[in-house]
Amino acid sequence: MRNVYDIAYELATALKESNEFKRFKAAKEKIEKDEKLKQMISDFKKKQFELEQKRLKGEEVTSSDVYSLQQLYQIISLNPDIEEYLSAEMMLAKIIADISKIIADSIEFKDELWGFADK
Repeated sequence: MRNVYDIAYELATALKESNEFKRFKAAKEKIEKDEKLKQMISDFKKKQFELEQKRLKGEEVTSSDVYSLQQLYQIISLNPDIEEYLSAEMMLAKIIADISKIIADSIEFKDELWGFADK
């Protein structure tokens, strides 16, 4: 039987070699060279985080809050480098989430993983 950690490292290597990761890395490197773009993304992510925190605390997230974030996204996405970065980041995050789901589902660990196990 193979060591699960060795397999995890193989998966990490495969992910690093994927087109999705390479696309993300190239987009990130482009953004990191421009302080204005970095700041725009940082501001957007901060607002996105604040909205998610509100939601998690059970506070009301108004349609105005959502609209404001959507407007900000539309504005910053007019820059092709930012749009490419956010798109590549979203695709990579989806792959990682899919991998986590595949693992959790295959070992029937989903409920335990998220704290919903029957006691």
